[in-house]
Amino acid sequence: MRATHHLIAALSAAALSVAGLAACSDSGSSGASSGDAGSSGGGDTYIAVVAKGYASPFWAAVKSGSEDAAKDLGISITFNGPDTETDTPRQNDQLNQALVKRPAALVFAALDSTAQASVLQQFKDANIPVVAFDSGVPGSDIPVTTVATDNKAAAAKGAEELSGLLGAKGKVAIICHSQTSVTGQDREQGFRDWIAENAPDVEIVDVQYNNSDQAVAQQQAAAILQAHPDLNGIFATDDDGAVAAAQAVKTAGRTDAVKVVGFDSGAPQIELIKEGVIAGSITQNPYQMGYDAVKTALDVVNGKAPAEEFMDSGFYWYDATNLEDPEIQKAVYE
Repeated sequence: MRATHHLIAALSAAALSVAGLAACSDSGSSGASSGDAGSSGGGDTYIAVVAKGYASPFWAAVKSGSEDAAKDLGISITFNGPDTETDTPRQNDQLNQALVKRPAALVFAALDSTAQASVLQQFKDANIPVVAFDSGVPGSDIPVTTVATDNKAAAAKGAEELSGLLGAKGKVAIICHSQTSVTGQDREQGFRDWIAENAPDVEIVDVQYNNSDQAVAQQQAAAILQAHPDLNGIFATDDDGAVAAAQAVKTAGRTDAVKVVGFDSGAPQIELIKEGVIAGSITQNPYQMGYDAVKTALDVVNGKAPAEEFMDSGFYWYDATNLEDPEIQKAVYE
């Protein structure tokens, strides 16, 4: 809600002035990581996109949206990200490579905003505007705006759908992917807030955190089901948790009694929705996120300031009834 080429790892000092003139038409070159990619689109304006990842379906959808924006707007972009979402040093390398190429703007999703503060300051010092996306750059005032999912609103939609499935009464549990990340906190809180305000007869009986470990999440879901034989529903805040909860419900033979609502997408979760084990899920819109982030960066380059500090890239509720809709198909990531 992740084919490769490589950017130039370093340029000689004598070539820097040439790079400043030629960055808009650079098509990428060799490097050291499969997370590097060449340019897309065309035109005289070049924007560098550095994501938190590269190989996963989520980031592939972000990349597709970014590339389509470049084509539609007549500009060039490069899209890079580390192979794993824990490789901050590699992402720093990619930021430095982008800085050397002197893009008109940087579109960036930070793995570690503290570790990347100094290189972002170099973009600011070079008068290169930064547009953040996905989780943004927490704690930094350098990005002019952040394009991301409104996770509280998305989770509230999950709460609304689950409550509807239960007739606005019953016992539910939350399987949360993180107690410390902003996304985990926002999704849990968004779910809780909607239930408290709109479904007083729905009781949240347990919350478990699993750090996106599907095996742990499945153990937690099984334990919840055992502890609460009258449980009516489970809300999972990411794809791993949704699949884990569904598998636990299947194993317990309670697919009719316990409704599972998930978050994100992915092939296993989609298959479980088709089977009817997961009632439905909230998908982010990574394609639109990538598209809007590049478009916003170009607006900034052209002197149009973003209207807001946060720009919602949107989300959808999807289930077996609308899974084949074109807009849903563009948003889900398998």
